Amino acid sequence: MSHPGTEMKLNDQVALVTGAASGLGRAIAQRFAQAGGRVVVADLDREAAVATAREIDANPERALGIAMDVTDERAVDGGVADVVSRFGTVDILVSNAGIQIVHPLEEFSYAEWKKMLAIHLDGAFLTTRACLPHMYRAGRGCLIYMGSVHSKLASVLKAPYVTAKHGLVGLAKTMAKEGAAHGVRANVICPGFVRTPLVERQIPPQAKELGLSEEDVIRKVMLKDTVDGEFTTLDDVAEVALLFASFPTNALTGQSLVVSHGWFMQ
Repeated sequence: MSHPGTEMKLNDQVALVTGAASGLGRAIAQRFAQAGGRVVVADLDREAAVATAREIDANPERALGIAMDVTDERAVDGGVADVVSRFGTVDILVSNAGIQIVHPLEEFSYAEWKKMLAIHLDGAFLTTRACLPHMYRAGRGCLIYMGSVHSKLASVLKAPYVTAKHGLVGLAKTMAKEGAAHGVRANVICPGFVRTPLVERQIPPQAKELGLSEEDVIRKVMLKDTVDGEFTTLDDVAEVALLFASFPTNALTGQSLVVSHGWFMQ
């Protein structure tokens, strides 16, 4: 999708996007590159990260793919250090890596609960902490957390996901206050359902748990409260990420913006 007139909005700023080999992260990295940013595609799957970066821009000075397990303190600190040694700084963090596991609460193992919170919350904490000194030194920076409509309300079968996505709003509000003196803004994107692999994979188990057809899970569960019965698109979410990343002042910080075809209106 071409976007005339926005090519240089990011003007060589360095953006680290986690979970960026597919889905929302990939779309955001692509959009940032179109807007003149230099992007680092970080993903658990190194080969996929490298391939995605090459597809975004064959020039390794514009797009770089790296392996990063966001739940591993050493991997995060080392990965961010490598990015800074390569590009000189990191201006934008998009903490996007996430997974979904769907069960009633009583069927969640403690290991699954901890894994969900580790990827969403520990990952956001570790990547934020690693990037902040570089942003503070530069006197500017942008933290973007991938929340969800589930940062605002709950659905059955998703206790740890809902808990984690609510937690990201608290983290962003705190970082907005701590970062303000250093020109660092923090915001949350809260998408509705986007047809990513993460969403596709949760349709069959919900159909089974709820005794519905997969089509009914989409119509009667996922999109029931939208204004038009439509999925949110990757482009929709990437545009909001670009808005947050390119916004010039502290006026837009500590906020969570819902992108969901009207599902949950604030």
